[in-house]
Amino acid sequence: MRQLDKVMYTAEAHVTGGREGAGKTSDGQLDVTLSRPGSGKPGTNPEQLFAVGYAACFIGAMGAVASKVGVAVPKDVAIDSSVSLGPTDGGAAFGIAVKLRISLPGLDSDQQKKLVDAAHQVCPYSNATRGNIDVQLEIA
Repeated sequence: MRQLDKVMYTAEAHVTGGREGAGKTSDGQLDVTLSRPGSGKPGTNPEQLFAVGYAACFIGAMGAVASKVGVAVPKDVAIDSSVSLGPTDGGAAFGIAVKLRISLPGLDSDQQKKLVDAAHQVCPYSNATRGNIDVQLEIA
């Protein structure tokens, strides 16, 4: 298991009711109603939150590695992310799969690949999921 060398930030949240409940961060910046995917009820779900979190984190990781790989992150960088939920192990468990469609306007294909590959090595979400779930990176 990879240990942190130093804690830079800790997010704290309180959740009640699981997928049919609510969640709120300790600083009050996030306060959400939760609902099951496809239920038609108001609220978001953990897969949507993961999709937003991973994409935002990955854009941050590109910014962190840009100077090291000599490629500037375009101001209009964008990621369309999808997180799929489904059964695994013959239905004995559930898992997720992730697809990030990364748009880096103005960069040539070599620059795009260099930046995405470097970001994938340092992004906390990429490191947390590596070897555990299917993550597909697609450069748009």
